[in-house]
Amino acid sequence: MTEKILHKASELFLNLGFKSVTMDDIANNLGVSKKTLYKYFENKTFLVGKVTDYMFGIISEGIDRVCALDLNPIAEIFEIKNLMMQHLKDEKSSPQHQLQKYYPGIFDALKKKQFKMIQELTIENIKKGKEQGLYRADLDIDFVTRIYFIGVTGIKDKDYFPLVNYSMQTLTAFFLEYHLRGICSEKGIIELEKQLEKNKNSL
Repeated sequence: MTEKILHKASELFLNLGFKSVTMDDIANNLGVSKKTLYKYFENKTFLVGKVTDYMFGIISEGIDRVCALDLNPIAEIFEIKNLMMQHLKDEKSSPQHQLQKYYPGIFDALKKKQFKMIQELTIENIKKGKEQGLYRADLDIDFVTRIYFIGVTGIKDKDYFPLVNYSMQTLTAFFLEYHLRGICSEKGIIELEKQLEKNKNSL
């Protein structure tokens, strides 16, 4: 039952926002009483924390599966982007903004975990790209990993990127191309163009 609640709650939070969805909404969507919900999750804040852990775990496992495919580093980044879009949908409700505003402690804890994961992932990706000649040899890996994290999290700030002007799918695609054009070698640019053509229908 716990897994079922987490799955439904995460779906509702992503579609409607962490603030907007009530415990009544979740119970009604599950077809259970609110008393049953509180049997597994003592309050909404506790549930929000568990949902963010649940989603982080699912995405982390998905990224591990993509990395295990041993794709070239540029193709790998596109596959991870596609995975993220599948799980996070289009974020019309700006859930990150609501999480930061109404559950700052949970937001901060999640951000630290995200930074560690993205840092490790990006370091390995850049090392592989350098070895394969797809990325520039002169890249400062630590700088690139940090600026990449700021970018992928920054585009979710609705104050700077209003969702009425940009969908998350479009923003993510724009940022990914921006990032890769900055770090690719001439050989990498050729591969990037292939991936852009292959993924253009996902915009």
